[in-house]
Amino acid sequence: MNVFGVDIGGSGIKGAPVDLERGALTEERYKVLTPQPSTPRDVAASVAEVVAHFGWTGPIGVTFPGVVTGSTVRTAANVDPSWIDTDAGALISGAVGGLPVTVLNDADAAGVAEMTFGAGRGRTGTVILLTLGTGIGSAVFTEGRLVPNTELGHLELKGHDAEKRASSKAREDEELSWEHWATKRLRKYLAHVEMLFSPELFILGGGVSRKADKFLPYLDGLRTEIVPAELRNDAGIVGAAMAASTRRTRPERTVRA
Repeated sequence: MNVFGVDIGGSGIKGAPVDLERGALTEERYKVLTPQPSTPRDVAASVAEVVAHFGWTGPIGVTFPGVVTGSTVRTAANVDPSWIDTDAGALISGAVGGLPVTVLNDADAAGVAEMTFGAGRGRTGTVILLTLGTGIGSAVFTEGRLVPNTELGHLELKGHDAEKRASSKAREDEELSWEHWATKRLRKYLAHVEMLFSPELFILGGGVSRKADKFLPYLDGLRTEIVPAELRNDAGIVGAAMAASTRRTRPERTVRA
């Protein structure tokens, strides 16, 4: 069965149809830049552009970079603050011609996909996926069950939100070497999360996961096993499609996927 997934990020919006039996995109994803300013109306129009590119007419799952309860946005750290308290599901559904839309936190979507089809498949205990991109998203699982909307990128690190120091964007903006970023920023952040949660596994996702060989060797000294996301930057799209499928069959679990 194919369902459509869209992943809204601070810098880009991408989507594609997903084969839910394999957890894989059935066509090459289509991506547009996140509009600036990233207001609800403009972002919804960009989502509609992605959907229209494929001529999609069925259910759609959409990720959002912030806390989502029901289909309402509660936080918006890396997009325009006018998103807060917006019913994203209703807004985007209107933009795509009334198609059914399910909205969930972006890292939660990626985590559900990785736990089902990727690096977390079959793993028990506490597993934490961290998406390293414009910010840092998180998905926390205990015995395979998602704890939604954890937003661990906003833990304090050196007096700042952790994502302001340890995200992929921070590395690029400050022109840090992979070694410096990994040893002085990312490893310290992971050690803090490890101290709080004592996970069995860290899965590192987001676009930077495709370059894991450049920084994973520097993340030594931690007790927790660390692996790159297997679905890489497609995980959000896959997880969004999974959420849309779940809504259709079990409406009470729309956000949890």
